[in-house]
Amino acid sequence: MSASNLKDLQRELENKANDLSKLQKEIAKNHQMRKKYTVQLGENELVLKELDLLQEDANVYKLIGPVLVKQDLAEANANVRKRIEYISAELKRLDATVQDLDEKQNSKKDTILKLQQRIQSLQAGKGKA
Repeated sequence: MSASNLKDLQRELENKANDLSKLQKEIAKNHQMRKKYTVQLGENELVLKELDLLQEDANVYKLIGPVLVKQDLAEANANVRKRIEYISAELKRLDATVQDLDEKQNSKKDTILKLQQRIQSLQAGKGKA
């Protein structure tokens, strides 16, 4: 009875460890995405500052593929602001996701720790018998 119970616990521990590993990979992926969006946000804020320095009659060009296309300053300003708004929203969403994943990770770690303790106590009990 005790040997099969021990094997079941070890199998469960292995499954929980695999789940934890998957969570950690997902957290790392989210951190990479967050890093990418943070860089993009910085770049767009810099572009916005540059656009704010221009006079209203200044020529603004947008790179579309290999071609520079003339664009209205107000339109360029609005596009950059929309992009900043979108990136900021994505960063907030990623922060919430990472926080949720961190909570799940901590829960999995606690479960794994409890399983390890149960296995150790079963093994200790088996050693005494």
